[in-house]
Amino acid sequence: MIRPILTEVGIFLIPFAVYALFLIATRSGVLASSSWPAHLVAKLALGSLLLVAISFVLLAEFSGAPPNSTYIPAHIEDGKLVQGVEK
Repeated sequence: MIRPILTEVGIFLIPFAVYALFLIATRSGVLASSSWPAHLVAKLALGSLLLVAISFVLLAEFSGAPPNSTYIPAHIEDGKLVQGVEK
């Protein structure tokens, strides 16, 4: 459960990291408060939320088992381990 949470947090931080790299490339003060005005942070946060929403939609739409499929997990049958299969 922690991996999807960390993935979404990482996706949320992408716009902030790109802007910080831009500040480093232009030799502006990354830690200066004048480089992070409130309206810009709000735009970055909205962009981040949009990226997270898109990733949720893509994750729900294009991941997981195909429609109408059934997964039978690995189990013991007649004393032998049988691998899991999708039907």
